[in-house]
Amino acid sequence: MDIEILKTRFYYTFVMFLLHFQFAPCFCYTTYLFGDSLVDAGNNNYLFTLSKADSPPYGIDFTPSGGQPTGRFTNGRTIADIVGEALGAKSFTSPYLKPDSAADAFDSGINYASGASGILDATGTLFIGRLPLNVQISNFEKTREYMVNTVGENGTSSFLKNAIFSLTTGSNDVINYFQFFSANVSRSAFQDFMLYNLTTQLKRLHGLGARKFVVVGIGPLGCIPFIRATNLIPSGRCSDNINAFVVGYNQKLKRELDQMNVMGPNAVFVYANSYDIFMQLIRNYPNYGFDNSDGPCCGGYIPPFFCYKGKDDAADITSSSLCGDRKRYVFWDAYHPTEAANLAVADKLLDGDQTNCSPMNIRQLYTHVFTTLHA
Repeated sequence: MDIEILKTRFYYTFVMFLLHFQFAPCFCYTTYLFGDSLVDAGNNNYLFTLSKADSPPYGIDFTPSGGQPTGRFTNGRTIADIVGEALGAKSFTSPYLKPDSAADAFDSGINYASGASGILDATGTLFIGRLPLNVQISNFEKTREYMVNTVGENGTSSFLKNAIFSLTTGSNDVINYFQFFSANVSRSAFQDFMLYNLTTQLKRLHGLGARKFVVVGIGPLGCIPFIRATNLIPSGRCSDNINAFVVGYNQKLKRELDQMNVMGPNAVFVYANSYDIFMQLIRNYPNYGFDNSDGPCCGGYIPPFFCYKGKDDAADITSSSLCGDRKRYVFWDAYHPTEAANLAVADKLLDGDQTNCSPMNIRQLYTHVFTTLHA
């Protein structure tokens, strides 16, 4: 057997030994990310799909890439990137579909998220390629097999119970509901269907060894530029209809997570209240240093909202309109926030009180140590 492979296996086995007996609790930040385009770090670059962020000006403010697109659906870092940096991650999580991504499983972790995906397998069909939540977790199963082959079952279990499993999904399911199903399916029934499928996947992850969960609620979709424009909503207003659906779903989600924390498996399920955090940002945007919380920085105010830079220069007729100061806009394109908005939201998720994250914030979850009884 190759000597380098033997060295690697010895190193990780030794680390897992220390973790198992808790001689010195290890707070090396590792996360496994699941969700949609809000946290996709480039998986869709490897798919045949209409949902891609692989061309300029996407990534224009992402320093590690030199301002080149990476597949992130924003101008810079996602909320997940910012949280990871704040908690000491050695690097940004690699997209699962990137060749040799499994090597990062024991380091900063892996990103399984996919733009246009949802909780439900059928969500995003119009975009062709995407990885639904069910498939994302199947991909994590393959990562786990690699980990077991490397350090064994006990070592893998000890490692995973200290990692953070973050899920940011549901927005595309809601959009699809209002586009295709609202006339025939009741709101309550669809909310319950979403919740059933999400909790099924959470329990599946728990069965695979996950113990620290961050489940991000759906944000105020009625306020994104796409919804405002397609529903002819005046400036400064949001779709009360869509936001009411989101609020109802989030309330059901939080109740379910509260119950799982009290009655369910030995784990911590953090509910991240992105709706209220982002709504405060939209309503009080001047207090956060923004000039615009209505329209997108890139792509204009009317359909089809393409955010694209022509091959020659900014004056190319194929280029989309682009705002002058990206830090002054809440929205990057018709669907996604700017890095500046992501920074403001990440701050609340990291260190906010229980109105932002319940039963604890992400920093507290990160340092939370399970006793042997709760392993």
